[in-house]
Amino acid sequence: MATTAGQGWTQLRQQARALETQTETYLHTYSQFSSQSNIPPKPTEEERSTEAKLQELLEKRDNVISQLTRLLDSESTLSSSSLKQNNLSLLRDKLTDHRRDLSRLRSTLQRARDRANLLGSVRDDISAYRAANPAAAEADYMLDERGRIDNSIGVADGVLSQAYAVQDSFLAQRETLASINRRITHAASQVPGINTLIGRISAKKKRDGIIMGGFIAFCFLVFWFMM
Repeated sequence: MATTAGQGWTQLRQQARALETQTETYLHTYSQFSSQSNIPPKPTEEERSTEAKLQELLEKRDNVISQLTRLLDSESTLSSSSLKQNNLSLLRDKLTDHRRDLSRLRSTLQRARDRANLLGSVRDDISAYRAANPAAAEADYMLDERGRIDNSIGVADGVLSQAYAVQDSFLAQRETLASINRRITHAASQVPGINTLIGRISAKKKRDGIIMGGFIAFCFLVFWFMM
């Protein structure tokens, strides 16, 4: 008798776990209905079928858990009853979680559908108003165009402001460099002999440049005649 009860418990527990797996699969499918880009105004046949299947699975699991509870109450072995009680508690918790998930997904889907219907209704009202009032529609179009032009002008003004700021920065830097150059020149003029030294250095550079240029020209002529 105990063996028969044990087999019944094992079979029911396996059935409960299989139903859990099916429930998770259908919950995943049901969650995708609320993430569609274009949610239909009314539930589709697939959506209704999925929700009905979820309800059916939850009821089956509740029934299986009730049978497991009765089997557990009929047992007298404390050691095995403690382990089975833990398993039964896990099955109940999972069932509660899945019921909560279904309720949450149903609410999310309804809010998404209400929002989509509201936006669709507003668009339909605007289209109907423009169709009935061509002049107003033309005025709205002109206002939209003006808004886009104003935005473009604002962007252009921003770019020009940045360009002017960069130009002012360059002018300030040039003035700073000119001021530094004037100070260096003034300081150099105050030191005796510094101008003469600078002149000699410049003359030496010019002379070296002339010599180097003449040497390069000579080498070029030699190379030309050898060809």
